[in-house]
Amino acid sequence: MEMTCNRCHQTVQTDTCYCPACGLPQLLYTADTSAGPVQPERWNEAVRDAGSVEWKPALKAALMLAIPAGLLSNGLSPLNIFGLFWMAAAAAWAVVLYVRSQRPAWITVGAGARIGLVTGLLGGWTAAGATGASLFAMRFFFHQGKTIDDFWLNMVNQVMIQESAAAGADAQTVLLFRTWMLSPEGRAAWMLAAMVLLVAALILFAVAGGAIGSRLLAGSRRPEV
Repeated sequence: MEMTCNRCHQTVQTDTCYCPACGLPQLLYTADTSAGPVQPERWNEAVRDAGSVEWKPALKAALMLAIPAGLLSNGLSPLNIFGLFWMAAAAAWAVVLYVRSQRPAWITVGAGARIGLVTGLLGGWTAAGATGASLFAMRFFFHQGKTIDDFWLNMVNQVMIQESAAAGADAQTVLLFRTWMLSPEGRAAWMLAAMVLLVAALILFAVAGGAIGSRLLAGSRRPEV
């Protein structure tokens, strides 16, 4: 007996839970009148398997790709302008590696997004840690503290103060803002805010990358049954 897939309308044999063309789990019913209403057995099993995540292989794949992506995305890397795309690509590839280890080889978009979230968390904090470690090494091991301080002073004077003045702030407010930004507390607060924004952006792109990767796999990979 044969039936057709609800998505692509290709022929599907009744002894499989998945469409051999697009990978969609199939809804098959059993007619056991003695047990009461008809129950969709295979659908529940297929969706449960595809929507759940086995975290041991998922974490292995995420860790293997998140750390290099995080190092490339740190604030002092010459390649950090592509940091968001590094992280999205790492999350998508982590989903691919995870799916290759699964039987059946199929995954939902939600499960892919969760793997992307974990990849983003690992990669984002790797990027933040690498940025902090690089700044520490530059100041205390490579004795570039004056270069860092001069760069910060120049940025405060040329960018932040000009923007404050353009916004219509009075001279006293601008002076107070400049003094705070040049203080250790102000610099620390600004760097912390920048790191939080970096981590949040990397996580967001990683979630999107994981979801997109799982969606592409659903349409291109033939499930193994």
